[in-house]
Amino acid sequence: MYLSKLEISNFRQFGEGENAFVLELNRGITALVGENDSGKTAIIDAIRMVLGTRDQEYLRVQPNDFHFDIAAKAQVENISICCTFDGLTSADRGAFAEYLSYMPTGGTVLHVTWTAKRMHAGTRRLIPTEWRSGDGGEGPVLDSKARALLTATYLRPLRDAERALSAGRGSRLAQILQNTKEIKSHGVAFDSAALAGLDPASLSLVGLLDYTNHHFQSNEGIRKTRERLNDDYLSPLSFANDELTAHIAVSGNGDDDARLRQILEKLDVILNAPGITDGLLGRGLGSNNLLFMACELLLLAGEEEGFPLLMIEEPEAHLHPQRQLRLMDFLQSHVGKTKADGQKIQVIVTTHSPNLASEIKLDNMVLIKDRKAFPLAKGKTSLTASDYPFLERYLDVTKANLFFARGVVVVEGPAEDILIPTLAQLLGRNLEKYGVSIIDVKGTGLGRFARILQRENPKADGEIGIPVSCVTDMDVMPDCAPWIVGALKIGEAFPPLKGSKRKWRAKQDFPGTELAGRRADIEARVSGQKIKTFVANEWTLEYDLAFSGLGEFVWLAAHLTDNDDTLLKSPEKRDAEIAFAKAEFAALAIAGKAIEELASEVYARFMKDGVSKAISAQYLASLLSEAVETGQLTVAELRQALPKYLVDAIEHVTEPLPVIP
Repeated sequence: MYLSKLEISNFRQFGEGENAFVLELNRGITALVGENDSGKTAIIDAIRMVLGTRDQEYLRVQPNDFHFDIAAKAQVENISICCTFDGLTSADRGAFAEYLSYMPTGGTVLHVTWTAKRMHAGTRRLIPTEWRSGDGGEGPVLDSKARALLTATYLRPLRDAERALSAGRGSRLAQILQNTKEIKSHGVAFDSAALAGLDPASLSLVGLLDYTNHHFQSNEGIRKTRERLNDDYLSPLSFANDELTAHIAVSGNGDDDARLRQILEKLDVILNAPGITDGLLGRGLGSNNLLFMACELLLLAGEEEGFPLLMIEEPEAHLHPQRQLRLMDFLQSHVGKTKADGQKIQVIVTTHSPNLASEIKLDNMVLIKDRKAFPLAKGKTSLTASDYPFLERYLDVTKANLFFARGVVVVEGPAEDILIPTLAQLLGRNLEKYGVSIIDVKGTGLGRFARILQRENPKADGEIGIPVSCVTDMDVMPDCAPWIVGALKIGEAFPPLKGSKRKWRAKQDFPGTELAGRRADIEARVSGQKIKTFVANEWTLEYDLAFSGLGEFVWLAAHLTDNDDTLLKSPEKRDAEIAFAKAEFAALAIAGKAIEELASEVYARFMKDGVSKAISAQYLASLLSEAVETGQLTVAELRQALPKYLVDAIEHVTEPLPVIP
C-alpha cells in the first residue's frame, strides 16, 4: 500500500475549487522541489495532520491553518485533506475492510478524508476534527486502531539527530529499537534455576537484565547498602503491620514490555570516529543525521505491520555536497524494496539543494510553483522519452538551479554565461534580484533543458509560469567572412553546399526567404508557454556584439586575452596593451571596411587565432563595466549598441526596460 494522491482544500496557502492543491505521488520516492514559500512544508504538514507520526508528536490545528480567502477578505471555516492509498495488499484489505472503496475497474482503494471546522463558543476557540473513509469523505469514521496503522515516520528540518538518538525517557531511539524484530525475537528468558552452564549470549534483553539483577543482588556493596537503607532508615519509618523495604535493581518495574522500554531508554547509538570501534569518539551533526535516517529506515524495513512512509524535510541539513549525493543515491536505490509483509517503503522528501536535485531522477520529481504541483515525470512535460536519460547524465548541480529559479536563461557556452549577467546588471536588471539562474548547457541539449519547464498538456495541467530565455547562435556567417576567419584560403573559390564536406554555412546558402525560414525553425524548436528562443541577429555572440556597435570593446577583450599570461605576471602593462589594441582597431576601421567585414575581422581573433571566448568574456564584462562607471559609455548608449536578441532575452526573464526616446 502506498499514498498515491493528496488533495488539500483551504489549508494555509491552498484554497478550494480551482485553487485547491492536488498531488500525485510515486510508489517509491517523490521529491518536492521549488523556491521558498511555494508550499512544500504545508504539504508535509497536511499529510501529518491526516496520518499522524510515529514519534507520537501531536500536531495541533492552529487558527492560521485555515486559508485566508483574499477575494472574500475572510478566513474560511473548513479544512479538508484527503489521502488516497493504492496498491493494497491482501493484509491491507483485511485490516481496512470496512473502509475500502471499490473502483469501477474492479480495484480497491482507501480514501481517508480529514476535516477541521473552525467554531466559536464564546471566547473559547474550538477546532473539532474528523477522519472519514470513502470517496468524498462519505464513508464510515475511522477508529483509532485503523488510524494507528497509517502513522508515518517524519524527520523535521534542522533536526537534532544527536538528541533523538541519545538515552532518555521516551527517546526516539528506544521507540525504534523496541519495534525491530531483532530486539523483539532474539533470546530466551532468564531462569535462575538453570544458572549452571548458562550462556548469557543466549538471553533476550529482558533476560539479560534479569541475569544482571541476579548478580547485582549478591554484590557486597549493593547488599550492604540495601540492608542499611532498610534497617537504619525505612524500618523506623514503618508501621507495625506495614514494613517498608527497598529492592535495588536495574529497570525492575512493570511487565516485560515496560521493562524492555526502560532498558532501551538507557541506550545511546553513536557513530564511531575513523579507526575507533568503541564509540568513545563520535562524529558531527551531519554524520549523526545520516545515522538518524538509517535508524528510521531500519525500523521501516523490519516492521511487519504499519504503513511504511518516510517523510524527510530538507535531508541535506548539515551534509556537505558529496554526502548529499550519497544520501539521495541511497534513498532512490533503497525505496521500493519489498519488505517481509509484502509492502514497499515510500519516501517523500522536500529540498532546496541543487546537489540533491541533480541526483534525483526527473520521474521522481515534483516542482511546486504558485501553490500548484507539477510532476516532471514522462508524459507530464514536453520532454521526449530520449530526453530523460540524456538529462540524467547531464543535469548536474549547476543546471539543477533551474528548479528553484523565478526565471532561467539557457545558454550554449561559457561566454554567454559570463557576459549576460553583467549586461543585465548594467541595464538595471540584476538577475539575482529577479531570482534568475543562468544554465550553461555547453552546446548540448539547449532545448532539452528548457522543455523540463514546458507542460505536455497545459490546458489540463496549467503552465508552470517560469519564464525561460534560450539564447542561441544563428550559425550563418556573412558571405565575406569565410576568407577573413580562415574557413577558406585567400583566393579559394566558394565551394558549393552540395557535394562538399564543409560544415559551416553562409548567407548565400539561403537565398530568398530561406534564411528567415531557418531562423523561424530554430525559434520554433523550443518555444511556447513561457519558453522563448532568442536567436543571434547575425551569426554568433562575439560577431553580433561587434556588428551592433561594440566592435572596439570585443577587439580589446580579445587582445587582452591573447596577452593574458603576460598581464597576470605584469598587470601594470594593462593600460599600454589597451592603447595598443585601440590603435589596431582604429586602423581596421579607417580602412573603410563594411560593417560585415569589420565584424568578421573581430571574430577572426576567436575563430582563426584561437583566442579563448570564455576569458575574453571576462575581460569584456570588465571593460564594459568600467566604461559605464567612468561615463565613457552611458546605459542608453550601451543598450542601443547591444544586439537586440540579448536585450530581449534579458527582458523576457525580468521585466521590460524603459522606452528610449
